[in-house]
Amino acid sequence: MLTKTYSSAVYGIEATSVAVEVNITAGTRYYIVGLPDNAVKESLQRIESAIVSCGYRMPRQKIVVNLAPADIRKEGSAYDLAIATAILASSNQIEANRLADYLILGELSLDGNIQPVKGILPIAIQAAKDKFKGIILPETNAREAAIVSNLTVLGVDNLLQVIHFFNNKSDLKVTSVSIEDEFLNHANQNEDDFGDVRGQENIKRALEIAAAGGHNLILIGPPGAGKTMLAKRMPTILPPLTIEESLETTKIHSVAGQLTAKESLMTRRPFRSPHHTISDVALVGGGTNPQPGEISLSHNGVLFLDELPEFKRTVLEVMRQPLESRSITISRAKFSVDYPASFMLIAAMNPCPCGYYNHPEKDCTCGTNTVQRYLSKISGPLLDRIDLHVEVTPVAFKELTFDQKSEKSHIIRERVMAARKIQNERFRAFQNIHNNAQMSSIQVRERCQIDAEGRKLLKNAMEKLGLSARAYDRILKVARTIADMEHEIDIKNHHLAEAIQFRSLDRQSWIG
Repeated sequence: MLTKTYSSAVYGIEATSVAVEVNITAGTRYYIVGLPDNAVKESLQRIESAIVSCGYRMPRQKIVVNLAPADIRKEGSAYDLAIATAILASSNQIEANRLADYLILGELSLDGNIQPVKGILPIAIQAAKDKFKGIILPETNAREAAIVSNLTVLGVDNLLQVIHFFNNKSDLKVTSVSIEDEFLNHANQNEDDFGDVRGQENIKRALEIAAAGGHNLILIGPPGAGKTMLAKRMPTILPPLTIEESLETTKIHSVAGQLTAKESLMTRRPFRSPHHTISDVALVGGGTNPQPGEISLSHNGVLFLDELPEFKRTVLEVMRQPLESRSITISRAKFSVDYPASFMLIAAMNPCPCGYYNHPEKDCTCGTNTVQRYLSKISGPLLDRIDLHVEVTPVAFKELTFDQKSEKSHIIRERVMAARKIQNERFRAFQNIHNNAQMSSIQVRERCQIDAEGRKLLKNAMEKLGLSARAYDRILKVARTIADMEHEIDIKNHHLAEAIQFRSLDRQSWIG
């Protein structure tokens, strides 16, 4: 008897519905076709044990399973439940009249329990588009799928529940989640706050400018100066995620298996901080079965690279293209997948190997050549994509003990959002530009006009401070952001002067 159920396959952060066709005829062999990987091919052993454990029988006949469309590779163990259901229906052990209404997925344990799988959110979104009445999936994944409207989400813990449901012996609990409630309950819960930071007002100012314009930033300073502490607080001053951004971010983390059972939607901007021993594949994504890397997991959030010169050069260089295009394409022989990667890069580094170059109190033990070699680990093209270079100095003891409250993150965030609103109006006609940092060179010329006095100031600064040519556009972008923060239509000289201060690594006189 031929029976059909439906499951789903994930490619990148999108899903495709898959028809699971099972035909049972005379014979003794088991065949599975439709480009399955090893995890799918091994499903027979899991399915047989699960069916028997639930008190039902595995047919001792020829079983052919076809996963259609057959030209798309099927990966993972998420097809177990759909295949088991189709086998039971084809052997007349469950009713088949409602199978076509539901998308079914889940990994089976040998005792019939159902284990969670990855990529539920894009699967649920596609199921709603394909007009399925509902989706049957592991209970652990139910809240994640329930974000999707117009789809009945039925979470199950074991195969027996699914059998009884299709045999009309019992109903399954419907899981529902309100997007508005998720945002209300979780969006503003932050453990870190700029109000906890003593001193470092100039660094806070730089971080606020970076947040207001979406600029990449690098912090240069000795150990213990507070670089990591400040970077971790950057998401608290960025504008809240919109519902569209939240869904896209959640899809990426869902595909990577990064969501917990209690999470249904990511309502806070991600902050990723990979160790400097990370490989280039782990950073940008890829592998035999491509998965999102750290840059995609940072999408709509912050990627923090601490001890930047300690990262392998190949790892740093592969970031150049995603920083420019805000997406990454992973290509394989027979297919390619695209992952979004629109993130804000914050890097931190010591000024030299010992960490105390230019320290106000401690002496540096590194020679000038050693410092230059250390800094040269960061290539010019990568540095070209970082708008603000900020020198971080240790906080004085009197500032640590000074009992004055610092400005809270939510106050800073309000100013950042006001500046972003101006930029949204400015770039409304451009589909792929949302902030000043994303402007092209042509748009910089159009949107960052300066008068004759401003051009003279910029020319003098570049000559006297030895700024490189790459600094020119970066200074104008940052100056445009500073002007937006002050609600100024034109870029003033003091905006340029402040922007010039944030190009320390471009100064020829920074060393020596």
